[in-house]
Amino acid sequence: MKPVAVIDIGSNSVRLVIYEGLARSLTVLFNEKVLSGLGKGLAQSGRLDGQAVESALAALRRFALLAKQAGVEDVYPIATAAAREAQNGPDFIKAAEAALGRGITILSGSDEADGAAHGVLAGFHRPEGIVGDLGGGSLELIELTVEGLGTGITTPLGGLRLRDLSGGDLAKAQSIADSHISSSSLAGRGVGRPFYAVGGTWRNLAKLHMEQQGYPLHVMHAYEIPTAGLDGFLDAVVKSDPEKLPGIAAVSKSRRALLAFGAVTLRSVIRFVEPDRIVLSALGLREGFLYAKLSEEERAKDPLLESALELAILRSRSPQHARELVDWSRRSFEALGIDETPEEERLRIAACLLADIGWRAHPDYRGKQALSIIAHAAMPAVDHRGRAFLGLTNFYRHEGSLEQQHIPELETLAGDRLLRRAQILALLFRVTYLLTASMPGVLDQFKWVQDPRGGFTLAIPPALADLIGERPEGRLQQFAKVAGQALRIEAR
Repeated sequence: MKPVAVIDIGSNSVRLVIYEGLARSLTVLFNEKVLSGLGKGLAQSGRLDGQAVESALAALRRFALLAKQAGVEDVYPIATAAAREAQNGPDFIKAAEAALGRGITILSGSDEADGAAHGVLAGFHRPEGIVGDLGGGSLELIELTVEGLGTGITTPLGGLRLRDLSGGDLAKAQSIADSHISSSSLAGRGVGRPFYAVGGTWRNLAKLHMEQQGYPLHVMHAYEIPTAGLDGFLDAVVKSDPEKLPGIAAVSKSRRALLAFGAVTLRSVIRFVEPDRIVLSALGLREGFLYAKLSEEERAKDPLLESALELAILRSRSPQHARELVDWSRRSFEALGIDETPEEERLRIAACLLADIGWRAHPDYRGKQALSIIAHAAMPAVDHRGRAFLGLTNFYRHEGSLEQQHIPELETLAGDRLLRRAQILALLFRVTYLLTASMPGVLDQFKWVQDPRGGFTLAIPPALADLIGERPEGRLQQFAKVAGQALRIEAR
């Protein structure tokens, strides 16, 4: 797999992202942005600011060299609203192409909306709702349904543009935002559905919200905020000195000036699009641009499971054993009458693939280290409840005791049902690993047999009878307790 790169020339920032390869689940090798502010003052002058142009060109020359050093052959430079709309945009693009040594794709507003929607498709499992990508120069909106993408629209509500149009007057900015969004074709289309928020300003708003709430998992992707009751938070951002907002230290200083304008636009979205929750997406235009280049076969893959399998290949003792664990856990759940929804099945499969990634750590820290890796990994297509489930399953698998309360906040995120299932699956893993030593080719010889004495017997081949011992027996009884079954292990 060869690395690929996207150079995103936006109205506020110019960014280089190098990915490990073109794949369903993207892994970032390098990521750097420069806040050049190309769109600053564009609403009044109609031109790109000269100092911003020089900053952007210097960044592009640096990015071209970095991509070359990384061995990237496929570099995709894209430009958005500011370069597209400015009177001197063509001159800038010509200079930018000279700096990069390659052509630049200038995206239309509709292209940007499609790219954002593709980014959400890349980052979530079968998403459906309204996607909004807030940049420095524009806000793109598009509907995403099971049938596909709607028609994307673009509005001049990017943070820099809105600040310029309103002369920095937030009341006027609110009026401008309300006017555009209330009259858009997506007004009212969000009722009972999520709004997928894409873009740095909205991510920083969510980071501030997360900090103020004391939220236990500092992962932005798939962070959900119910719209009911969000007005108070947004009002405070709009009306307060950003430097005095509680938790503002979590937001970089370069991003604080536009927070209020992002809050104004989000208020308009909530009022007129009427979604029931805001869902943050860390994947957007750049990832969507690459997603569109995948084959239909690649797009159809589940990105969570692809990501989990990649971690298994990189970190587990035997990726094949991890795959076998998927089938073994399915057979165990079916035999013991443990039902699961399709989403719980996805999470179980991912948990099996991730089950052994912490084995290289010191035994005293395997549980905590694996929990941290999984809970904070750049895994797409999993919500925070799912992250908590995956991390806790691995934590319990190593710690053994279910009474320890090292991580009560994450237990709360998982909810009672997923927490219970994490414990059941973890204790099945604890039995399994003592019988296989994480080596492949053993699990397909095991089976559960209904026992006339009541419950079930774990039957293993007579040739493997010596695997039965005090420790496997003890762990089996621990598993039996949480599974609610009488269980035995015998060679037969």
